[in-house]
Amino acid sequence: MLQPADRRNFMRHSNIMVDVGKWPIFTLLSPQEIASIRKACVFGTSANEAIYITHNDEVFVFGLNCSNCLGTGDNQSTIVPKKLEALCGKKISSLSYGSGPHVLLCTEDGEVYAWGHNGYSQLGNGATNQGITPVQVCTNLLIKRVVEVACGSHHSMALSADGDLYAWGYNNCGQVGSGSTANQPTPRRVSNCLQGKMVVSIACGQTSSMAIVNNGEVYGWGYNGNGQLGLGNNGNQLTPCRLAALHGVCILQIVCGYAHTLALSDEGLLYAWGANTYGQLGTGNKSNQLSPLQIMMEKERVVEIAACHSAHISAARTQSGQVYMWGQCRGQSVVLPHLTHFSCTDDVFACFATPAVMWRLLSVEQEDYLTVAESLRREFDSPETSDLKFRVDGKYIHVHKAVLKIRCEHFRTMFQSYWNEDMKEVIEIDQFSYPVYRAFLEYLYTDCVDLPPEDAIGLLDLATSYCENRLKKLCQHIIKRGITVENAFSLLSAAVRYDAEDLEEFCFKFCVNHLTDVTQTTAFWQMDGPLLKEFIAKASKCGAFRN
Repeated sequence: MLQPADRRNFMRHSNIMVDVGKWPIFTLLSPQEIASIRKACVFGTSANEAIYITHNDEVFVFGLNCSNCLGTGDNQSTIVPKKLEALCGKKISSLSYGSGPHVLLCTEDGEVYAWGHNGYSQLGNGATNQGITPVQVCTNLLIKRVVEVACGSHHSMALSADGDLYAWGYNNCGQVGSGSTANQPTPRRVSNCLQGKMVVSIACGQTSSMAIVNNGEVYGWGYNGNGQLGLGNNGNQLTPCRLAALHGVCILQIVCGYAHTLALSDEGLLYAWGANTYGQLGTGNKSNQLSPLQIMMEKERVVEIAACHSAHISAARTQSGQVYMWGQCRGQSVVLPHLTHFSCTDDVFACFATPAVMWRLLSVEQEDYLTVAESLRREFDSPETSDLKFRVDGKYIHVHKAVLKIRCEHFRTMFQSYWNEDMKEVIEIDQFSYPVYRAFLEYLYTDCVDLPPEDAIGLLDLATSYCENRLKKLCQHIIKRGITVENAFSLLSAAVRYDAEDLEEFCFKFCVNHLTDVTQTTAFWQMDGPLLKEFIAKASKCGAFRN
């Protein structure tokens, strides 16, 4: 039997850490603010609201603030994050949102908080006025430890640790599961067919609800006009109904789109049903499906599925880490699972969902290991691990032969058994300065160059000597960014000397555009005769000396 904790562990282990910067709204934050984020969620009808939790367990919100969904106590939008003092230190574990929007979350202690749109009592407080700040949902939940929450368009659900399910809010299609279509102002336990069963996972479509019990059975209720309940018909259901078509299949994860549903079995099999206007079922056509249909059968085992009630897009990740997407992808209908270059399903929603919301509360905690690139960067000039030293201007630079041979053809040739350098522990360098040679070696470890334009000239010389064409381009870029009236002729001279035609043309045009000023600099009069004559002749042809 699958317990609620088992299911949460399964989901946690399938998490891939991602960069929140892929969501446009997070470009409003500074690098320091981004670095502080531990969990985050982007929501709203236009993905214009966001909430995030820091490593210090502080909670911040920013964005448009439709229907007071930021919970700041006013109806003002903000591009500067505001702290929600009421939630700081609460250790948020699950979060969901509706279309109003309203926001619902639970903490590790099992408390439930809600705020935002409340026209249908979806906040569970018995009223219909908007919630301008987070308020604890108390009715029938104070004695329960809630472990998961889910929101439809205007209804809410909460799952307790002991497997009881509660629902409230808009109920025009029976999505609260009470047996009627009357709105439910406060949390009510969903029973009927779920009586005596332990629910382990929940999900909401716009106006439908789904649940998995601990033996892997799936139940659905609410709106079914597109077959999103998977019952083989399109009639609404006022109470939970078991999906007979999945008899004998143990479902681990279930997610709902706007009007379609995906389910993942313990064998890694993926089933889809419901609306298919945009190809969101991945069946190769746009026909609605009233019963679960297995898809991606020719692919490897699926380990995670993703969908969101505010979008018509679907995503899945396989055992080897391949991520597929289908449905409404940036306005285009993709009717079959398409292999992407992403490493996690969350990136699909950041880049292709409309709106670009998050389908879950996203964990962005830093991994406790370094990437290959980060490890290389750290080991540059490290005496502890190096097996070779360069001495330049009396200073040592510690490196690794293997890295140099992999990254540079010059060193690959140098460290041959018949070259003297291959046997040396210290190699003397006298044709380049220390800053230049150190920058070159660091580039081999990092792919980056950080030098002033004057030193970049020397590095350009080195790159030319070592036939490092990409490094030449980087040097030219640095020089272009740093050109001034004072150094323009020096840079022009260097460009000619190192046969950098593009840079030469750039420097020449700069000198012509600032001719009066640059001809008064020391560098101009120190330029060697042939180059000076060539410059004057070329500038004359351009009409630089005309009155």
